[in-house]
Amino acid sequence: MIPAAALAADLERLSGRPVVRDADLRLYGRWRTGGRAAAVVEPANAAAVQACLAYLADKPVPRLVIGDGSNILFDDRGFDGVLLRIGQNLSAVHIDGQDVTAEGGIWVPTFVRRLGQHGLGGLEHAIGIPGTLGGLVVMNGGSRRQGVGDDLVRVRGCDARGVPFERDRAACAFRYRGSTLQDDGLIILGADFHLKRVDPAALRRDMISIMVERRRKFPKAQPNCGSVFLSDPAMYEVVGPPGAAIERVGLKGRQMGQAQISPMHANFIVNLGTARSDDILGLIHLARTTVHDSTGFWMDAEVRHIAPDGRVRQAHVAAAERAAV
Repeated sequence: MIPAAALAADLERLSGRPVVRDADLRLYGRWRTGGRAAAVVEPANAAAVQACLAYLADKPVPRLVIGDGSNILFDDRGFDGVLLRIGQNLSAVHIDGQDVTAEGGIWVPTFVRRLGQHGLGGLEHAIGIPGTLGGLVVMNGGSRRQGVGDDLVRVRGCDARGVPFERDRAACAFRYRGSTLQDDGLIILGADFHLKRVDPAALRRDMISIMVERRRKFPKAQPNCGSVFLSDPAMYEVVGPPGAAIERVGLKGRQMGQAQISPMHANFIVNLGTARSDDILGLIHLARTTVHDSTGFWMDAEVRHIAPDGRVRQAHVAAAERAAV
């Protein structure tokens, strides 16, 4: 393996930014869990992201690209590799009439508010979603059962080896909380949208309404990743959404260690202070198996677990493996 000091020096040169060695992963995920990462770097621009990935492609070092860390569970055993974070360094937005070009690192609420100020509607449903635009696009994220892919024209980025790509909306094959971008493990560095003209005052009222609703329904005080389980349409028709199913089997408020199924909304797991990744995985496994025993439906996790060796899996898969040990 390439020496750590040499690796960090090369990444600093290619990224244009300092490298944090032996980094605390609790600072990079919204659940505030995780051990130590060998190195973390936030590349200065899209070209730097591609250069870093190309450099790491043939190195015996795990690497992972993240945004705001809102849909990730870092393991307390740490991450034995390089974490590339796409954030404020890639947050430019250009608006030309109804056409919008944005970089993948912009924080989603900031982006949506900016659109609202210009009277551009279509993405206001995402106003309360913490995370970066790149992650939102990959997952076709949104609320009110809407997705950001509805208004997307094209997307740009690179693969895990730094090779650039561009896809139009059709090629992304957006579905409920998913896309071929996610299936192919692609990294989003920018996206283009064509939005509709809407009265800015009406947009502002709608966004305020969404935020008030989210504050009433969802926990804000403790660290969390947002919704843990995906809403399956077949299950929704029979049982309802995941939160209702978890509450119905009596698990709302259940605690393991310092992790708790939120008393406010049962599809959220909150960190009461010093929760460990195993505590969270334990609650995920408990909720999933208990709901299945009661309803016959398996709930799949929206959140991804990051293993120390860099494997990225839906958290319920990691939870089942951990429970079997």
